[in-house]
Amino acid sequence: MSNKPADEINENGTGFIKNVAIDTVIFGFHDNLLRVLLSAYKNTNYFALPGGFIREKENLHDAARRVASERTGLDDIYLEQFYVFGDYSRYDPQPFKVIMEANGNRPSESHWLLQRFISIGYYALVDFTRATPTPAAIFDSCNWYDLNNMPELIQDHSKIITKALEVLRANLDHKVVGYNLLPESFTMGELQKLYETILSKKLLRPAFQRKMLSLCILERVAKKYSGGAHKAPYLYRFVTGE
Repeated sequence: MSNKPADEINENGTGFIKNVAIDTVIFGFHDNLLRVLLSAYKNTNYFALPGGFIREKENLHDAARRVASERTGLDDIYLEQFYVFGDYSRYDPQPFKVIMEANGNRPSESHWLLQRFISIGYYALVDFTRATPTPAAIFDSCNWYDLNNMPELIQDHSKIITKALEVLRANLDHKVVGYNLLPESFTMGELQKLYETILSKKLLRPAFQRKMLSLCILERVAKKYSGGAHKAPYLYRFVTGE
């Protein structure tokens, strides 16, 4: 659905690219917790991913960044396009009829929001303690949810989250997902905990350290003194420009 209030949605979708939507899976990480941002539509029991449409003179990636920024209040967001969802089976106009009627609209059968849409999926990674979840006008709320305790979602949004998590995990060694999720300087243990939280499994420390150093994305900067010098772990930071 659009970020505009229901009474401002044009019957023909003037100003937007038709039949194409954006769905953003915004993952939030902090203190070894991984959550996802979901919105609840006003006056219904429907929950959904933050989404929106592409303006006619707007770049696709700019539209996705706009949606993610409006929902989180953040600008420095790690954002990645991961899949296009276009199966006919995802087409179901009934929930959107209910949503629009619950917000004071009685759409005609030809309303553009009731047509079939192809959705371009993006995932984002943020520190959820830095975000300010902000619902669009047609939503009651916008909150973080545990991935194992989510409400039922409309359409194929649960499948979209599953696919986003699958791609995120597959890309961990190739995308520097730690940006904006870790301090500027961090220990190998802190980085390992981030990986373990996203992968939802424990990793062997020696093997993890060897792999991360072999990727050439880290540089060692100092030791973190928290006790005896012999126990101080090294600090690392991501190589500039990666």
